[in-house]
Amino acid sequence: MRRIVVLAVAVLLLLPLAGVAAADGPAVRLSAAQAGTGGSVTVHGTGWRPDTLLMLLVCGRATPSRGVIGGTNSCANADGRAVTTDARGAFAKKLPVAEPPVPCPCVVHVATVTGTPAQADAVIDVAGHPVAPLPAEPSGGRLSILSDTRLTGSGSLLTWFGAPPGRTLVFTAGNLGTTPVKDPVFQVGTAHGVFAPQWDDRQWHGTLAPGGKAQIELPVELSAGAHGGYTVSLKRDGELLAEQPWDVGRPWGVTLFWILLCLVVPAALFRAGMAVVDRVRPRRPAAPRPSRFRLARPTRRARTRPSDSPPSGSPAPALPWFAPGTAPGPRSAPRDDSPTSRTTPGTTPGTTPGTTPTRKGPT
Repeated sequence: MRRIVVLAVAVLLLLPLAGVAAADGPAVRLSAAQAGTGGSVTVHGTGWRPDTLLMLLVCGRATPSRGVIGGTNSCANADGRAVTTDARGAFAKKLPVAEPPVPCPCVVHVATVTGTPAQADAVIDVAGHPVAPLPAEPSGGRLSILSDTRLTGSGSLLTWFGAPPGRTLVFTAGNLGTTPVKDPVFQVGTAHGVFAPQWDDRQWHGTLAPGGKAQIELPVELSAGAHGGYTVSLKRDGELLAEQPWDVGRPWGVTLFWILLCLVVPAALFRAGMAVVDRVRPRRPAAPRPSRFRLARPTRRARTRPSDSPPSGSPAPALPWFAPGTAPGPRSAPRDDSPTSRTTPGTTPGTTPGTTPTRKGPT
């Protein structure tokens, strides 16, 4: 019995805490429910993520239950304000009241700029601004994003040389309506820096039954040579569903190409100019140059053999072993006194043919 009483008391004590936890979430309230153009209201917010950048806008054709019909095109964007939440996720910001481009009912629309999408609206009556009924809510299914969006895929070698970078936007959507949704069409926008996004229609082929969910993949592509910080936005029927940041790397191949072009073109022009100068300038006779690989052999003087008979009028050459003027006279033939020597007929014995015989005197 005691245990039952203790449990009942514990439940009664925890019920208020559970109610606070359930009510916890992004919320905004205004210092005044009505203001005229040129005035201002103070917007207080609680339950937001700490240190988060928020955008505050006065929007027409909107209610907290249906949101802003037409997206930020229905808001006074030029008079919006930005604020960053503190460490507890709270903020307080003074917002000037301006007339939106569409009729009221109007709200102060607060939404996150980056990160996980979150938004909250507070009703405001803009004095003097026209009021018109909201358009009828379309019957059928109503899609809602059930998970965080992400970009999948990677670049290729062509992207490094300036080809259009592409990714795939992946998210989970659910049908909160009462009828099936077949082949829904989404609008995917890409924005660079503070510029407005450029929207493209992307159709998903499939059917979402009431209460069902499915993972949806939509292609996203940028222009050629794109680099830097981009934001991918997703909306359907004018309602912004999600935003996803995308940091695109620089195509360094294009930079390398321009560097090589700046080096090759001047070198080619220099060589072409030198060829023209070499062709135009007058030619000079080239001096003969010795060969680099063959050495000139010294020429030998032709040896002339001395003739057997010296030419007439030239002095007789002296023999090398006699001094000039001391050449010996003619040598006499040896005398043969042998009795058996032959005599030529008609000659006297003991005489040499062709010589005159001499008489031998007394010795």
